Amino acid sequence: MNNDDFFKQQTPSSRIKANIVAEYFPKYCKIINKNKQEKIAYVDLYAGPGKYDDGNPSTPLLIGKACADDQELKNLVHLMFNDNAYIDKLKANFVEHFPDGTFKYLPRFADKTVGDDEGITKYLMQRWGKPNKTPTLLFVDPFGYKSINTVALANFMNGWGNEIFLFLNIKRVQAALDNEKFDELMDSLFPTTVASLRKDRKYLASVHERLTLIVNNLFTEFQKVTSDQLYHCRFKFKEEDSVGTSHYIIHFTKHARGYDLIKQVYHEFDNIGASLEKDGNYTFDAKQMDIPQNSMIDFGDANVASLSKILEKAYSGKEINAKKLFEEHHVKTQYAGQHYTRTLRKMVVDGTVTARYTDNAQHTVSVLLNENCELKFK
Repeated sequence: MNNDDFFKQQTPSSRIKANIVAEYFPKYCKIINKNKQEKIAYVDLYAGPGKYDDGNPSTPLLIGKACADDQELKNLVHLMFNDNAYIDKLKANFVEHFPDGTFKYLPRFADKTVGDDEGITKYLMQRWGKPNKTPTLLFVDPFGYKSINTVALANFMNGWGNEIFLFLNIKRVQAALDNEKFDELMDSLFPTTVASLRKDRKYLASVHERLTLIVNNLFTEFQKVTSDQLYHCRFKFKEEDSVGTSHYIIHFTKHARGYDLIKQVYHEFDNIGASLEKDGNYTFDAKQMDIPQNSMIDFGDANVASLSKILEKAYSGKEINAKKLFEEHHVKTQYAGQHYTRTLRKMVVDGTVTARYTDNAQHTVSVLLNENCELKFK
């Protein structure tokens, strides 16, 4: 499929991908701006035309609307879009919805080729740290695996508040690992682990194990370059015409609050209730879109059961407030706050945990993830 065909009609997975980023970014800004910032940036290196031929908006227009609808963000966010093929169409589509003057910082539009343009590489490879004048969310969505420079992206993560969404075509990466024509691209993607990755994946029987190995190697490459503790969370896509995984959207952050937030957002868009202990990924399966909302299938039971066992083992005989438990424990897992709330309430029903509130207020639920909810594990 060429780019023009890709933008004719928006697929369900493309719509979910765009909405994940658009849902996350405004909330990210609010968190970052608790330490008052002069400017927060959104940078999209492969922005596309802004909307599909069928009229559905893609990420740039969704991000623009989220910022235009919020007075704080209108005066805070600087939007920067790049695309070497569609930038004129994107600018026209964007200005149609958000004319000049909508935002304090005039949005920027560039037509650079990522990987060939020294300015983009220089920007990513600059000396980042704290303070960071412009905390930035970077959205990298190359068409396939073209021009991903992992060292440059990981270096960008050294800036305070900087985060990345990486949209990865895992089918093309798998094929490229076995084709010497793509050695240069794979060396750029896995600069220190490509040889061991090629060797190790031959001994793995299942597709799931091979995909996990690839993504884990990518995270290892990021962590080697990033100076602080790095968190990543994965969301995978299964298309209508395939039983396998087609893409991942991987989020990178150095902050526990960002890690908490992305898991909340991923949880909202996971339409199969993926078993995180077994699979490790939030998931959207386009083939499951027609399951009725009142389905008798309870997708959350597997996660509640597995998290219950983990918490029982970690906190047996201990007393702790629910907020502290969540903050110290969720950074070690892929589970979202919703999983912890539901699991702890189920544990209260099962009698493995007792809960009481210390704020003398009337509560209609047994557990809330706040400091006034005291938990006692048997």
